[in-house]
Amino acid sequence: MTGEIIFSFVVLLISIGPIFILGVVQFRSKDPVGFWAGKKPPRKEQITNVKSYNRKHGIMWILYGAGLIGCFVCGQPFGELIAAYLCMMEAIGGIFVMAAYHNKLNRMYYKE
Repeated sequence: MTGEIIFSFVVLLISIGPIFILGVVQFRSKDPVGFWAGKKPPRKEQITNVKSYNRKHGIMWILYGAGLIGCFVCGQPFGELIAAYLCMMEAIGGIFVMAAYHNKLNRMYYKE
């Protein structure tokens, strides 16, 4: 392993740490969690199953962080540039997938 790879991996882990922490906090939360910054999360009365709603949001964030690490590790045998491109694709595409999944969860768990 070269110094650049180790440094890049350490920076990646430091950057992804808050994503994992957010996922764990949302997974364990008793009150409904939010997804969008600046938008208030729903009230308990608005959600049919708060525990399941929160767990799915938490798992979503944890998988997003794990996906970034996986892309970096899988791309390393092909070179740092490929690893960087994989991470960028995961970061950008992952946000769109997470937004779509959040909307799906809202349709599933919001009371009518």
